[in-house]
Amino acid sequence: MKEKLAKLEKNIGYNFKDGKLLAQALTHSSYAYEVQKKDITDNEVLEFLGDSVLGFILVDFLCSTFPELSEGGLSKLKSAAASTKALSDFARKIKLEKSIFLGKGEIKSGGQKKERILAGTFEALVAAIYLDGGIEAARNFLFTHLDSLFKKVDMGKFTINNYKSALQEHLQKANFPTPLYKTVTTKGPDHKKRFVVEVFSQSKKLAKANGSSKKEAEQKAAQKAIKSFLGKKLKPLTANTILIKRKYD
Repeated sequence: MKEKLAKLEKNIGYNFKDGKLLAQALTHSSYAYEVQKKDITDNEVLEFLGDSVLGFILVDFLCSTFPELSEGGLSKLKSAAASTKALSDFARKIKLEKSIFLGKGEIKSGGQKKERILAGTFEALVAAIYLDGGIEAARNFLFTHLDSLFKKVDMGKFTINNYKSALQEHLQKANFPTPLYKTVTTKGPDHKKRFVVEVFSQSKKLAKANGSSKKEAEQKAAQKAIKSFLGKKLKPLTANTILIKRKYD
């Protein structure tokens, strides 16, 4: 365990004064339940705290980095950076999946790769750093990831949106009806379902995509559709968020 924790400390560039906080941040509930030891506590409370700490630091970062943005624009950037997908990407960059303590059943089902677990553990890690070193330590840790995500964002040239909203707004500007999403098929066992979704406007099929949830499949279908309309005018920010050029050619 000590070797695993030491490697993670090296990856994140922070050494804990209280190693128990780090160990707790990495302990998934499945592991704590399976081991059943008094000195092992899962990371759910830290995840809860980390969500708030991350939110505060993120808003502070965005307000200082993009002072020209309205509340609506800042909210879209916050949603992009605090999404499960973005947080799980942050987690992978520090190889967090190699350090999480999971129960045997969760390991068997590929828990190390699940975005929900990666994102939750990342939030717990933020809380652990905050409790161990204070708000500045947590801020320094997070700013590295936020700088990397937003360093190429020029809000003077782009607006931000998610794929579904961007598609709806584009169709409305063209005086077309709002898009309609239809689930075509659902395949696979309950723990590994795949949803196939088609998106329509005026009975015309715009795109088709699949995902592990209806929401994911709808976003992917919207992504294909909006790309067919705007093409190079789009710049991806996260898996579900895009930057759109303010002035079309």
